[in-house]
Amino acid sequence: MAGILLSLMLLGLAGPAWSEAPRNWPQFRGPNGSGVDSATGYPVEFSPQKNVAWKQAIPFGQSSPVVVDGLVYLTASDGAKRVTLCLDAATGRVLWRREIEIARPEKLYRSNDPASPTPAADGHGVVVFFPEFGLAAYTPSGETLWTLPLGPFQNFYGMAASPILSGDQVILVCDQQSGSFVLSLDRKTGSQRWKTMRPGATIGWSTPVIFRPTGGPEQVAVLGTSRLDSYYAATGELRWWMPIGSMGALGTPLASGDTLFISTQGAMEPYIPAFESVLGKYDKDKDGQLSEAELSADKDLALHFGWIDADGDGLASAQEWEEARNWGIGEYGAVAVRPGNAEGRLPPEAVLWRFKRNLPYVPAPLLYRDVLYLVRDGGIVTALNPQDGTRYRQGRSRGALGVYYASPVAADGKVFAASTEGKISVLRAAKQWEVLAVNDLGEEIHATPALTEGRIYVRTRDSLYCFAEPTARD
Repeated sequence: MAGILLSLMLLGLAGPAWSEAPRNWPQFRGPNGSGVDSATGYPVEFSPQKNVAWKQAIPFGQSSPVVVDGLVYLTASDGAKRVTLCLDAATGRVLWRREIEIARPEKLYRSNDPASPTPAADGHGVVVFFPEFGLAAYTPSGETLWTLPLGPFQNFYGMAASPILSGDQVILVCDQQSGSFVLSLDRKTGSQRWKTMRPGATIGWSTPVIFRPTGGPEQVAVLGTSRLDSYYAATGELRWWMPIGSMGALGTPLASGDTLFISTQGAMEPYIPAFESVLGKYDKDKDGQLSEAELSADKDLALHFGWIDADGDGLASAQEWEEARNWGIGEYGAVAVRPGNAEGRLPPEAVLWRFKRNLPYVPAPLLYRDVLYLVRDGGIVTALNPQDGTRYRQGRSRGALGVYYASPVAADGKVFAASTEGKISVLRAAKQWEVLAVNDLGEEIHATPALTEGRIYVRTRDSLYCFAEPTARD
């Protein structure tokens, strides 16, 4: 019992993620992917008619806005052009627009788009990633610093992981059906520092975070579809890993002191029918394989054929079918991981706890004021004790019961959760949370909001909004 209490005390001393947040929102989910800002004065109620500091029409894209030093950066897709925009954070005025003409446009799954990855910014400017092109870096005034072509990538559903900045490094994870890797570049020049292949890693969309355990080296934590990995940030060498089950790595890990929090939704049983049963039904030419045309009568299977057909030869073999059928099976859930000084495969005791009910699929977990929040489709919100995984409260935001792609974010004692149908729930942050308001913007929201200096930046399908109380607009 004394050992358990000591472990919990040390976990508490690790320091909650919310205490670290500066007043910039430099990457996907803000400071080190925490989803937390330290400012106050955020509005509870806002809409296209209320508490609007400004609104700016923008091209479509699902990347999230980032805010650094009074500038808002975001990316978009405009026909064959991949667009980077810079706006004045105070007024919404577009300061500059840079375009990259795409020579090899890629076919994407219907829920993705060519501008899904979120930019990463600092005082030197912004770095953007367009999977059909690669990376590009611009100064705050819009001058091109460098570009680095990458790809093409083999990912039927499309790429979505965002670059991050750490010191003088740009770090990008590119998980695909084969040839997955994590890459580090020099921030100033774009030259390669290191590149580490990820054998066994398949398609995934999770943005990495920097993990700084007490007394240990800085690491890059990467959530993949079948494992959680940690690489030395200086060299890219693998330090430790653990197997996980996931229906596709989507949510960003959370780093808090010596602990990492992840959430994956695994397959509890195969969700693709057995190959023999489908083969007998659809194999018209009796060649022992299935083509997309043969599967066209089954809309659900035909929709995902490009993923099942891993080698892209137009035919799904028994081996490919079995691999797809078993994808995601394994230990899953909301998990607290404390690696300690381990190297190689983590021992079972590195997992502090695991929670398996009402897990989000796309949204990442949120750690705020010593409560871990999970938000999933249907407006279901779960509050957990981050020390032992026990549940404080689970309920619904009944005014926003839709689908959730955006991750929850927090500031000023409030949690903000945006649904795809354009409704943003504002919760009072607490173990026994409560809904303070549900704000309807009347447009789709796929991007995670940005929070800084009491202002909420929300990207809808066609617009970028800045919401703030009148006192925060001065």
